[in-house]
Amino acid sequence: MKKFDREHILHPYAPAVPVAEMYMVKSASGVYLELDNGEKIIDGMSSWWSVIHGYNVPELNAAATEQLSKMSHVMFGGLTHESAINLSKKLLSVTDESLEHIFFSDSGSVSVEVALKMAFQYFNSQGNKQKTKILSFSKGYHGDTFGAMSVCDPVTGMHAAFEGILHKNIFCEEPMCSFDSEWKEIYIADFKEKIENHHKEIAAVIVEPVVQGAGGMRIYSPLLLKRVRELCTQYDVLLILDEIATGFGRTGKLFAYEYAEIAPDILCVGKALTGGYLSLAATLTSKKVMQGVEANGNILMHGPTFMANPLACAVANASLELLLNSPWQERVRSIESQLLKELGRCRELFLVKEVRVLGAIGVVELHKEIDLAWMTPEFIARGVWVRPFLNLVYIMPPFVISKTELTTLTTAIFEVVAAFEGVAE
Repeated sequence: MKKFDREHILHPYAPAVPVAEMYMVKSASGVYLELDNGEKIIDGMSSWWSVIHGYNVPELNAAATEQLSKMSHVMFGGLTHESAINLSKKLLSVTDESLEHIFFSDSGSVSVEVALKMAFQYFNSQGNKQKTKILSFSKGYHGDTFGAMSVCDPVTGMHAAFEGILHKNIFCEEPMCSFDSEWKEIYIADFKEKIENHHKEIAAVIVEPVVQGAGGMRIYSPLLLKRVRELCTQYDVLLILDEIATGFGRTGKLFAYEYAEIAPDILCVGKALTGGYLSLAATLTSKKVMQGVEANGNILMHGPTFMANPLACAVANASLELLLNSPWQERVRSIESQLLKELGRCRELFLVKEVRVLGAIGVVELHKEIDLAWMTPEFIARGVWVRPFLNLVYIMPPFVISKTELTTLTTAIFEVVAAFEGVAE
């Protein structure tokens, strides 16, 4: 079976014939993935940050089974259903009160596409044809579709591969302040200069609040986000917050923007929305934004086939209920405390540049780019699944991980990075 996979199936960010070994997963339960050889490994990645409750969760299984007995899908054009309505009520109840409208889509990238459309249509529908650009932080990541790619980092992203095709946007320097940095206005200087000089052509700013994800796993000061909000308001620019990776408790707050005590004009969520069971995302916005979009008889121009899929919405409802009724804050604080202590040991290794932790996110940044083909088997041999990238070895474990299981992960990271020092010489 793996031979067929290698010859025919394309995998994320990999050549048609993968260089690295592919591991076959037979089943998953709790925080463990069971491989085809019977070996069980601890998943430190929450399947790209989505499986916050772990695998094979009884409550989510039951929600999926119950919904399947009714209907797995129905079009959302001209029809609606209970699962979408209940999920909308829940999402509106846990996000800022200014957010009153929800657009459901089937992936995080598409939720960003919808957010960008909202921003452009908001001004265009009201007769402002000048605002055709988005301002974004360098080192950001917002998805792989064309609109989303256009606001990702122009250097480490995919701009070079699509030069001359992607929409040209405006970028400022990446956040240079750590989470607990004493605030200095110099941290916002480049952003401020860009928005002051280009606000007449900027429809929106898009940022990942407090934590930049796949662009570099940076954790920055909420005060920077607060100043971004103030400048967007001052210059009549919409603020899009991409909480696809940070939402639903990952940073220690239900949503990372809560650290800055601000509200977005448009909010994107996904990944952990269904607890990692099904692909579902949402774009939330205010009444003001929707009134602007619909000015002069216009409507928002988007409508995916699987919009508000009943099966995904039912599982998302159950996932949110499970999260909100669990001691998730206590669990995330415990994970954070353990990561600070146990990953902190990595600082003694000469190859380690920095260790960063926030909530259930732990990052070990190296001075040298990692060798994925070498590291992956080393992690597997230690009973864990860790998927490094660039020069970053990081984990985002499920919230239900035990202290012993987390120690297995952090010990493996220390040992593998220590061994990599010899390989990298």
